Amino acid sequence: MEFEFVARRPSGALEPFTESVWFARGRIPYRRERIAPTGSTVAVLVLGSPIVQTPRNGDGPAFVAAEGWLAGPHDQPVINAPTAETLAVGVVSSPVGCRALFGVDPAPLRGRVVDLMTVWPPARALRAALLTRPDPAACLDSVEAALRDGLAPARGWRRCTAAVAALEADPRRRISGLAAELGITPAHLDREFVRVIGLTPRSLARILRLRRLLNRVDVHSDLNWTGLAAEWGWFDQSHFIRDFKRHSGVTPSAYVLAQRSAFATGQNEPGFVPEM
Repeated sequence: MEFEFVARRPSGALEPFTESVWFARGRIPYRRERIAPTGSTVAVLVLGSPIVQTPRNGDGPAFVAAEGWLAGPHDQPVINAPTAETLAVGVVSSPVGCRALFGVDPAPLRGRVVDLMTVWPPARALRAALLTRPDPAACLDSVEAALRDGLAPARGWRRCTAAVAALEADPRRRISGLAAELGITPAHLDREFVRVIGLTPRSLARILRLRRLLNRVDVHSDLNWTGLAAEWGWFDQSHFIRDFKRHSGVTPSAYVLAQRSAFATGQNEPGFVPEM
């Protein structure tokens, strides 16, 4: 069965807090995959066979999601291992969206995967409704409606949003200079980020920098890793390889081999490391 994936970004009140809502149905053509961090919190409602999630690049406890899971912000990959054909609906928050969408503080969730039904009360009724009509558009409409009904932004989210936008524009910039532009101390910015986003500004900047780098990589071409690393501020190759491996779970050469083994030319999936 061809893998069906439908995604969209909600508009209106949800837009600052939601990167995407998505529907997935089918079987991935490999055993499992490492998914690099994005700075987001991810909620998934499982409508089909259980899916196993293992955080911290496989060093965390495996969570067998029969109904759903919530993956907090993290700075290492999560290993995604479907047990059979996937049928699921998901929400990817923006960095500031965890508390707004799910009513949960992100800091205690850092590097963890927990039961969605336990931490987000609307999840059970929403899942029951989705099971009755597994049509992509209808599912995404229902998810957006549930998110709008419970929307409750965290205090300080606007300043954090401005800071995230500045880091997305240039993830190499100095955090002290960013804090000064926002009229607060670096320590204050650190505390506000941890409370609203669940990560420090430096951790998020590193994630965004590697995410931007991977978006530039065409694994089916000849790659100049040294030049790419220098372009994004790594002038020491050992430092770059260490950060890359923490982000993706593998070395740059292993990343290229894994992507080439699973994806045809023009079908790169930045941040995904398939395992056959």
